[in-house]
Amino acid sequence: MLSAATVVLLAAAVARAAEVDTNGYIVYCPCMGRIGNQMEQHVGAFHFASVLGRTMVLPPVVAHEPTSTIAKMTAFEDVFQLAAIQKHFKSITMAEFQRDIMPRIWPKEERKVFCWTPRKSSTSSDDGEEFSCRAKDGNPFGPFWDHVGVDEFDQSVFYGQTTGGFNVGSLKEKEKWMSNYPPSSHPVLAFVGAPASFPSQQKHWHYQKHFRYSTRITSKAKAFIENRLERPFVGIHLRNDVDWSRVCEHVDPSRNLFASAQCLGEPPLDVSLSKEICAPGEKTILDQLVDVVGRSGAKSVFVSSDRDHMIPEINEALSAYDVKAFKLDDNDAFVSLAILELADEFIGNCVSTFSSVVSRSRSFKWNKPKTSHFWGYRKLDTRPKIEL
Repeated sequence: MLSAATVVLLAAAVARAAEVDTNGYIVYCPCMGRIGNQMEQHVGAFHFASVLGRTMVLPPVVAHEPTSTIAKMTAFEDVFQLAAIQKHFKSITMAEFQRDIMPRIWPKEERKVFCWTPRKSSTSSDDGEEFSCRAKDGNPFGPFWDHVGVDEFDQSVFYGQTTGGFNVGSLKEKEKWMSNYPPSSHPVLAFVGAPASFPSQQKHWHYQKHFRYSTRITSKAKAFIENRLERPFVGIHLRNDVDWSRVCEHVDPSRNLFASAQCLGEPPLDVSLSKEICAPGEKTILDQLVDVVGRSGAKSVFVSSDRDHMIPEINEALSAYDVKAFKLDDNDAFVSLAILELADEFIGNCVSTFSSVVSRSRSFKWNKPKTSHFWGYRKLDTRPKIEL
């Protein structure tokens, strides 16, 4: 039988766990593509929540598996270290929100969902249907809100009519959100998509340093490096799935595309975006890799790719240096990201958001930033070349 003191302590712990943030909460669906796109919006969404003083309900990671038509949800804390996030952001796990907070401040019949403007149905052409955010229309939107425990929303709120968006760094814009949607009447701001711009804004990139991978992921990454790779090693990301070539068809030399600001900067661009930067050919990849290996004195190469890892081609190109390339057997995206972060040198795709996760981490997670290079794009490098 529990002692009276133990009962009191347990009751106090439950009360603390169930304490409601009177400043309100933010819930959003990271429903824009794979992990690179999701992370691109996370950094802005966390800024948005911080400025408004609301608690972020940590969204699950949304995975699109080729063997399933329904997106898979993985708890945020299974991928990222909860303590690292909560040290810098007011946040709560989705499970805690559902169990302790949701029934008290966001019950059925009082659930509003926010979107910029009404969304058209993806399954119906009936223009007579009532305007709404259609928050559960399609995949992964439906599976996400099912995961949250929302059967339906009772009202759609079109914030584009009352605010200018998510630029709450502006006091005027912040006041619009605070006055139009105060926590007293809107305790939960639930967004169809992330309350952040895409691609991310450079002023928010430093938030990446707080997204530290879980012990499971970090341990696997370090074990792979220790058992398979010889330092110093070069980590590379090859974005060459069939859909990527279609993306690169839309390159405009004068404008950024997706994450290209990570190497080209904000407009006006010093270097024009090109298809070779977006989808580099084999010669560009091999020539640049050989150059970086030679300059860094690398002993091995780690390759992450969504399709073709080019292991035979890389091994042949580096045969004179006695350097070999390796990849993960299971191609785990998060372990790959962790390995690339820890690489002595990194070469990524300038346009890819997956590469931008790595380059931001390498720039902000350590006191001394780690070098990042990009295919088809070369900054002036004055370091002496080391011949092997």
